[in-house]
Amino acid sequence: MRTFAVCALGCRVNQYDAEAMREQLLSLGYEQVEFSQKADVYLIATCTVTGTSDKKSRQMINRAHRKNPDALIVAAGCLAQREGEALLEIPGVGLVIGSSNRAMAGQLVEEALAGMKKSAVEELDTVFEPLAIGQMHGRTRVALKIQEGCDRFCSYCIIPYVRGPIRSRALEDCVEEAKRLAAHGVPEIVLTGIHLTSYGRDLGRQAYPGQMLAELLEQLNAIEGVHRIRMGSLEPSVLSEEFMARVAKLDKFAHQMHVALQSGSETVLRRMKRSYTKEGYARHIDILRKYWPDAAISTDMIAGFPGETEDEAKETIEFVRRIGFSHLHVFPYSPREGTPAAVMEGQLSTQKKQARAAQLIAVGEELKKAYIEQFDGTVQDVLFERERDGVYIGRTGEDIEVVCDTPQPFDRLVSCKLTLQDDIMHAQVL
Repeated sequence: MRTFAVCALGCRVNQYDAEAMREQLLSLGYEQVEFSQKADVYLIATCTVTGTSDKKSRQMINRAHRKNPDALIVAAGCLAQREGEALLEIPGVGLVIGSSNRAMAGQLVEEALAGMKKSAVEELDTVFEPLAIGQMHGRTRVALKIQEGCDRFCSYCIIPYVRGPIRSRALEDCVEEAKRLAAHGVPEIVLTGIHLTSYGRDLGRQAYPGQMLAELLEQLNAIEGVHRIRMGSLEPSVLSEEFMARVAKLDKFAHQMHVALQSGSETVLRRMKRSYTKEGYARHIDILRKYWPDAAISTDMIAGFPGETEDEAKETIEFVRRIGFSHLHVFPYSPREGTPAAVMEGQLSTQKKQARAAQLIAVGEELKKAYIEQFDGTVQDVLFERERDGVYIGRTGEDIEVVCDTPQPFDRLVSCKLTLQDDIMHAQVL
């Protein structure tokens, strides 16, 4: 029996794609082993969002080759789409699959093992590739990919060039996959995509942003066995009155949103070519909080974008405090070759970018602590996800991690009273 190992780098979409390819190999009778073990096939879902991502992707390829010089290495994903022919020259790599042909991964691996070294990288698709998953083997939280591609072309981002235009998965297919996951005992589903906000726009049935997304959420909410629904990153424009009025009625939808920001400076947002203004962003957050006053709102921030002045950095910190995020994901700006931002004037030093990132991280920790403290002494529904050293760890709908020292189920929500002790939220089952 042939063995294989999988390594998925980068975002949830990449992880979903890797899972879909993994299940194809399992269906062909391959046995999965850990990536650290010797295998006949190594499947690496590469990432190219930053230069560091490129480096890590190549490191994993080289690590697999050292583990077994005779193995077939499959380089898939975004870096493969961007540099497929170059990756094929790396020792051990016998197959590259980019942002298409992932639904044929099993067949392509069989052909490569028969000696047909090849690149399966093609022009970017204009229709959604029919990938599917359904064998998650005891996972509590699973991503469901509903959308692919992006047409925003922000000045710092390479992803539209390697993932292609927006294309949405048919609503019926999304619902069927969610039913399969629920039947396999998956209690929480996270909708994911490269640009979730655009879901349905290419299908031509949207009177307002997020209309089809709201329809999908309503149908997922009705599935027996699905206990909680979340979404990946959204842009603020989707948070309209129409969208929130529908979503707020769904009892399984977690009161947590990740709403993309990147900078709180108006001038930096323009240089980034983001699609919203600072005040527009704030208005949409106000709509969200009108329906969910307790909502956890997280975001991504880029520190030290080209040309960022001290005043712009201060403006960003002030805006972050004004919104009152529950969590910040902060990244120092990293030039991405092939994007307009990489050749902009005013590139900041690594030291300055790291210093500004550190400032934002400190503010984020302060806001996170203040947000969590609001739930001390409250009763919340918790979905427990794992056990470690006799402690059961779970999350509330607001994405607050809690711990419990008594055994808990992983397949349903549990009502708990929360108590904050030494910055750790403890759960007492009611």
